[in-house]
Amino acid sequence: MRRPNTFLDSPVPLAFAHRGGVAYPPNAGIENSLAAFGNAVDLGYRYVETDARASADGVVYAFHDARLDRVTDRTGALAELRAEQIDEARIGGREPIPRLSELLARFEDLRVNIDVKDMASIEPTVAAIRRAGAEDRVCLASFSHRRLREVRRLAPRLATSASPPEVARVVAHPWHVLRRVRGLGACCVQVPVRSGPLRVVTRRFVDSAHDLGLQVHVWTVDDPEEIGHLLDLGVDGIMTDRIDVLRDVLVDRDQWTGRTQG
Repeated sequence: MRRPNTFLDSPVPLAFAHRGGVAYPPNAGIENSLAAFGNAVDLGYRYVETDARASADGVVYAFHDARLDRVTDRTGALAELRAEQIDEARIGGREPIPRLSELLARFEDLRVNIDVKDMASIEPTVAAIRRAGAEDRVCLASFSHRRLREVRRLAPRLATSASPPEVARVVAHPWHVLRRVRGLGACCVQVPVRSGPLRVVTRRFVDSAHDLGLQVHVWTVDDPEEIGHLLDLGVDGIMTDRIDVLRDVLVDRDQWTGRTQG
């Protein structure tokens, strides 16, 4: 019998540091760096969100953009560069780009939500997770239904979120489609508060997901009033760039489930 994945075996609500906490002042300019993730851990975060992109020679990095240009002192597409070239780049001019293996090794107890950015990154990402023995502390997500389908084929025991097309059908036909999403192996739906004019996260949506055992995680929310409203709706997790703000709201509500600072 297949052993269940334990990624979500933690009290809710879950607090996710999006790329380590992009808008947290000490993380200015160093998103998705080991230093940024370390700052989130120092605040007590148990869960972080990051991205996965592979180099031309199949090394996976925790990096969001397709190119180095926006956040590093180098240029070029990661998929066209070898690992030794990417290793020379510095985020914000000072922090190296972490390999996924380094992130998993540095923070051995950290739960990591990973957005796989393209098809070429899937196999090396799964391989890196397996080499690290981290299957129970990662969840793979993607904006592509095709990518998530491939992840589930290659690694059926890994936790995955529902894909955007699955979520869109959940909004329109919750009961019929949520059964299908659950059957595909998704453990959660990870959604924005709104999609255009449509409010995605409603009490009906949250209740429907919960009825079928799916957690609801919302991204990326920095406003304390919105955070409070979402918590009142019963969401199970919030991803934020302002890791200090989210922590303060949860502490004030006596809902902080991360580590307590000494």
